[in-house]
Amino acid sequence: MKWTDVFDIAIELSDQFPDTDPQYVNFVDLRKWVLALDDFDDDPDRCGEKILEGIQAAWMEEVAD
Repeated sequence: MKWTDVFDIAIELSDQFPDTDPQYVNFVDLRKWVLALDDFDDDPDRCGEKILEGIQAAWMEEVAD
């Protein structure tokens, strides 16, 4: 997965952290958790606030479904 795979990342995070409300996850932790995903393979420096916002929004949508 790459930073742009926000929906795939959201699904993985939802599976790994089922009891976590993504609305309250800070971006420092979110970035760390994404980098720790087994299938994630992208440059850590290519991530910005907009990407983290997108991941967080997709994760909130995933949890709401």
